Amino acid sequence: MRHGIDVAILGDLAEPARLVTLAREAEAAGWDAVLVWDHLAFAWGIPSADPWVALAAAAHATSRIRLGTAVTAVARHRPERLAQTVATLDRLSGGRAILGAGLGGVTEEFTAFGSARPGGAVLDEALDVMTSLWSGDEVHHRGAHYTVDGVRLAPLPLQRPRVPVWVGGTAPGALRRAARWDGWVVAGDDQEGRMTLSPDSLAAQVGELRRHRATTGDLDVAVIGVSEPGSSVRAYAEAGATWWLEHLHGYRGSVEKLLQRVKAGPPA
Repeated sequence: MRHGIDVAILGDLAEPARLVTLAREAEAAGWDAVLVWDHLAFAWGIPSADPWVALAAAAHATSRIRLGTAVTAVARHRPERLAQTVATLDRLSGGRAILGAGLGGVTEEFTAFGSARPGGAVLDEALDVMTSLWSGDEVHHRGAHYTVDGVRLAPLPLQRPRVPVWVGGTAPGALRRAARWDGWVVAGDDQEGRMTLSPDSLAAQVGELRRHRATTGDLDVAVIGVSEPGSSVRAYAEAGATWWLEHLHGYRGSVEKLLQRVKAGPPA
């Protein structure tokens, strides 16, 4: 199992230089990835940073760790723009980008700007458009929600055949969607920093996920959770997790306290 940090870039952590510091220290301490929240939290009164700008800065400060979102509400973006943004980060980072994708769990981030929160069909079509653009082929697409009229994306992501797509969510539709892509992201803790997802529950959900998977190829399972230095999360690996994402957010403590957790290194 590999280990990363998942940073809620809201509140005090919305200052982008703090993410750069956390990313630099994470790489030095042996973590394998830095993922960030993707929210328009200012729409509900909390400062929030742009994840892609912050990740671009982190890419320049690091050389090894993977970089991405957990997760992006894809339908808040035009798929062609998001495909270009992710491709640019992938090239800038030397092929280290991950796109976490979901529907978006905060309705105000849509309604505050005059939009309704879309359903899964919009997300599915947007991901299909994005991966078609990442292929390098000329794209002709006419769907229920998006049209692409003979466009070829350039430059392309470095990763082939595409940047990995990890789908978030625990609803039956989210599990079926994750089975089509490269990974699944599941939240395992609550706001108070307590684990709410047991290894047994994870194993059952992973079994359901694999039941829907049409291929036998690799599938990442990323558990977002909390641990203390030196503690073990091996039970989650045995239940099917391939990634542990240490959850760093303001409810857990000060920026300095979170930085100390990162410096202490991954759990066992």
